[in-house]
Amino acid sequence: MGHSARELLDRIREQVAGDHGVNRFVPLVAAGRVPVPVLGALAAEESRIVPGDWRSFLTLAARADGPAGRGFFTSLSEGEALALPLLAPLAAAAGLDEEAVRDYRPQPGCQAYAAYVAWLALNADPAVAAVAVLTNFAAFGEYCATIAAALRDHYGFDEDARAFFDFFGTPAPELEQQGLAAVQAGIDAGVSFDKAVEHVRLLQGYELMFWNTLADLAEV
Repeated sequence: MGHSARELLDRIREQVAGDHGVNRFVPLVAAGRVPVPVLGALAAEESRIVPGDWRSFLTLAARADGPAGRGFFTSLSEGEALALPLLAPLAAAAGLDEEAVRDYRPQPGCQAYAAYVAWLALNADPAVAAVAVLTNFAAFGEYCATIAAALRDHYGFDEDARAFFDFFGTPAPELEQQGLAAVQAGIDAGVSFDKAVEHVRLLQGYELMFWNTLADLAEV
């Protein structure tokens, strides 16, 4: 066990690096090779994921024992609240109106990530859940920044249609510091992080499943 939250996260990231293969979807978008209807599917999938994550983070905030954990998960929930209305312009640019998004049939491989976040919200210690969430930050932000640039350069999507990915692709060092504080509070309180690696591996595996399910749709 590391003596600090940063040491703990760095060690876990090293342990799980390369466990799940590669993200096949983002390079396809970066090359302009994803059909526009699959971008619509991405928006429709996220329209289910974001409200679920919002509720999950509020649940973790309510379960957290101290102000650091409550603050971190409340900030995450506020981010989901800001991101949700950004999905409609993305879907519209990909040819899906509100009714089409509502009628879309989500893919199990895309929804597994949010289902596991909900499992963490109910079953994991919030400080341990914070470790799992934090390990995804850097990679997810890079994915979103790459997609935002590709939507501009290859698909001609306007600023409103790119806003969802611009939002999550913008670095948020303050949020990471909040997360580290939540983990550190757990370390200081004697929380066991024995399951942290397991949670991180599963969460990252489910996130990769999300992207690669979309890659499968793009390559059909």
